[in-house]
Amino acid sequence: MEEMIPNSGFPRAAANEPCCVRVEAGKTYAWCTCGLSEKQPFCDGKHKKIEGTPYASLRFTAEETKEVWLCQCKKTKNPPYCDGSHNQ
Repeated sequence: MEEMIPNSGFPRAAANEPCCVRVEAGKTYAWCTCGLSEKQPFCDGKHKKIEGTPYASLRFTAEETKEVWLCQCKKTKNPPYCDGSHNQ
């Protein structure tokens, strides 16, 4: 059995700046909510190692093909998109 991570101090900021990614219309993406993923800003399942697994990826489907700015500080009020919360 893998060692669990104590459920405190989450979510963790993966970075204090957003990440610009190109999304494709109709494609579904899984945004990391805990900050542990090594594939930021996307989920790699690391949240499953947090005690009690209080986090889950946030799935969203792109409505159009374009570049978007995804939050990495995990403080956004408009997940998964950056709203500038990292500036505070």
